[in-house]
Amino acid sequence: MTDATIVVDGLRKRFGANTALDGMSFTVRPGQVTGFLGPNGAGKSTTMRVILALDSADAGTALIGGRPYRSLRRPLRHVGSLLDAGALQPGRTARDHLLWIAYSQGLGARRVDEVIGQAGLGSVARRRAGGFSLGMRQRLGIATALLGDPAAVLLDEPFNGMDPEGIIWMRGFLRALAAEGRAVLVSSHLMAELQDTADRVVIAGRGRVIADRSVAELLTAASDGRVTVRSTAATAAGVLAAAGATATPTGAGQLTVSGLTASEVVGALTAGGVPFSEVSAHRATLEDAYLELTRDAVEFRAEVTR
Repeated sequence: MTDATIVVDGLRKRFGANTALDGMSFTVRPGQVTGFLGPNGAGKSTTMRVILALDSADAGTALIGGRPYRSLRRPLRHVGSLLDAGALQPGRTARDHLLWIAYSQGLGARRVDEVIGQAGLGSVARRRAGGFSLGMRQRLGIATALLGDPAAVLLDEPFNGMDPEGIIWMRGFLRALAAEGRAVLVSSHLMAELQDTADRVVIAGRGRVIADRSVAELLTAASDGRVTVRSTAATAAGVLAAAGATATPTGAGQLTVSGLTASEVVGALTAGGVPFSEVSAHRATLEDAYLELTRDAVEFRAEVTR
């Protein structure tokens, strides 16, 4: 397999008065699933389009295995992508759609049948793609991306339209692609799916990278030594505050506490005669980390009405 590394370095792009990319830089390494997150207008789609030479950057470079996309001969053998599951001729069957693209890349029917099996399309391969659900179109788009057995794979919102079984399949499929040594870049708004799938996450905002860390590092930083307490006692927050903690209600009978360790929380509640059912280290989610990091980068935010 050829070098799969994707290097995005200092990309800048303007559309009229709008700055879409403002120095976007990150690396997608082989053997990993890299999640690509960010609010609307963060520059994710533009970045992926620049990597694939669908848009040109005003400055900076995007290289796949050290080469720009435009220089790749038969590019599907180097990088596969799914940016729009609706980009197909609805009158063609799924197999004919794949055959048409395969022949353009010097690939044969045997490879088409292989990716049909990989994507779970065997039972619908001879149905017209125009009648597919969004989830099935996603699978067809993924089969298309894999036709050339590429070293790098770029997928934009691949979980969209998937039923629960499809989501479980997609998680395992993405991890399997990375385990084969491919560089896998996945843009998604579904934080829970990326938390369970990605090795590393690039978070973008206003056209630049806000964070580029492993999922484990992001979750540890977002947890920030906080403690979760379950208690129905109305006095719990006051007792903890008197002991020097900040206690914030985060659900029915639940508080998130900062400023004290778990053992200190237990000691304060016990000394205060406050009943509790659980004291545990707070485990942040990827969504928690994302919301904290993108707080100042959201283009549109709903106002809270009272």
